Amino acid sequence: MVIAAHSLPTARAARVRHLGPNWYACVMGTSVVGTAGAALRAQVPGLRGACTALWALSLVALVALLAARARHWTHHRDRARAHLLDPAVAPFYGCLSMALLAVGGGAATVGRDWIGTGPALALDAVLFTAGTAVGLAAAVAVPYLMAAHHRGGPREAGPVWLLPLVAPMVSAAVGPRLVPLLPPGQPRETLLLGCFALFGLSLLATLATLPLVFARPLVSGPLPLALTPGLFLVLGPLGQSTTAVGLIADAAPGVVPAPYDRGLGVFAVLYGVPVMGFALLWLALASAHVVRARRRGMGFSMTWWAFTFPVGTCVTGAASLAGHTGLAVYDALATGLYGLLTAAWLAAAAGTVRGLLSGELPEAPRPAPAAPRPATARTRSGGVR
Repeated sequence: MVIAAHSLPTARAARVRHLGPNWYACVMGTSVVGTAGAALRAQVPGLRGACTALWALSLVALVALLAARARHWTHHRDRARAHLLDPAVAPFYGCLSMALLAVGGGAATVGRDWIGTGPALALDAVLFTAGTAVGLAAAVAVPYLMAAHHRGGPREAGPVWLLPLVAPMVSAAVGPRLVPLLPPGQPRETLLLGCFALFGLSLLATLATLPLVFARPLVSGPLPLALTPGLFLVLGPLGQSTTAVGLIADAAPGVVPAPYDRGLGVFAVLYGVPVMGFALLWLALASAHVVRARRRGMGFSMTWWAFTFPVGTCVTGAASLAGHTGLAVYDALATGLYGLLTAAWLAAAAGTVRGLLSGELPEAPRPAPAAPRPATARTRSGGVR
């Protein structure tokens, strides 16, 4: 009996040994389905209730995952340190920030229907503060680790490199909803312009990295089959930045002095329209790669969650443009993208549940090769040479 009681905690701890930060993508992808659905201007019976239920599911998943990751750091510190030093895993620490922010933003958007406006805004404020702090730390620490320890070359560039850089952009999109909670005057203006600064921080860092990500498949060929869904990650900074500038512009009147309040509204359109155009180009390109990979036998993996959150940001970005321009085409675009998002979430969630029930998930990551390999070998970042 003593042996059995002793072995039970050990067995439970062993189950989380391979639980990496990439699992926060499940929380992000589930929460954004609810948030994006609430952003649609079309009134669909039952949609609001379904969106709220999905947000509640993401909240439960976040709490469970935070507890599991805490156990991981407590019982498997060697594995946790190895994750930080692995260029294929370390960028996913940006997902922790985005999971906190996604659930917090969802609380203020749809969660208030169930828990009330006051508690929802309080939860949003707490998760926004924590998520922003974690996101800023990841935006500095992960690129530093990549430069000082990972030493990945241009041919190893992958979409996951963008993850820690996008986290501050999510803060920029969540923060404007909290502006009315602060006293009028400088506190409100400081928070709003702080969100604008986070927008700029993330945008410029993304623009510095995106050419490497764009050139990678052109120079080195398609990604390995299992990693192909990661191409959808590029949509994240595009859709989220469009969403962020739109929400900042919405919150500007009465907070930022004229003419800057009107200027932010103009900027939201002048920035969002071309960026959304590039997002559609990338969506078509990434979809073509996924179809190719699927025909060659690509099966389910946790990378399928890349189909969810990035597409969800494009839904909210298109909905924001619809509100600022009044054009029906953006309403139609948001609705169409939401249909794609829903299908992607169903596929990713079904595959994850099957993997958990069968015991295949969480699975141990493949070790990264210590030296470059010839054609089509998997590199440390998960790419090919």
